[in-house]
Amino acid sequence: MAIGWLTVLKMVPWGDVIDNAPKVASGAKKLWQSVGKKPVPATSGTAVPVQDVLPTESPAVAALQSQVAELQVAVADLHQQMLVSSELIQSLANQNTQLIKRVEVNRVRLLWLAAWVLGLSVALVSQFF
Repeated sequence: MAIGWLTVLKMVPWGDVIDNAPKVASGAKKLWQSVGKKPVPATSGTAVPVQDVLPTESPAVAALQSQVAELQVAVADLHQQMLVSSELIQSLANQNTQLIKRVEVNRVRLLWLAAWVLGLSVALVSQFF
C-alpha cells in the first residue's frame, strides 16, 4: 500500500505545484469575490405573477406559470450551490497555500539538517584519520 503512495507522490511535479500555489489562491479569491457579490435571483414569491399580466383562462398559460415558477426555484438552487462551491474552492486554495508554505519550510530545514550531518560526518572522519 505504501509503495502505491510513494509512486503517486513521486509523479507529482512539486516544483510546479509550489510555483502555482499563489496563482490558485488569488484565482479562488477572485472567484469568491465575484460570486459572493452577485445577488440571489428572484424566486417565485418575489416575481410578478404571470396571472397579473395574462388572463389565466387558458391551460397553456397555467402550464407556463408553473414552468416559470419551477425554473425560478431551480435557478435559486443553482445559485446557492455556486456560492457553496466557490466558498469551498477558496477554502481549499487557502489550505493549499498553507500546505505549500509548510512544505517549503520543511525543505529548508531538511537542507540545513543535511548540511549539519555532512559537516559532522566530515569532522568525525577527520578525527579518525
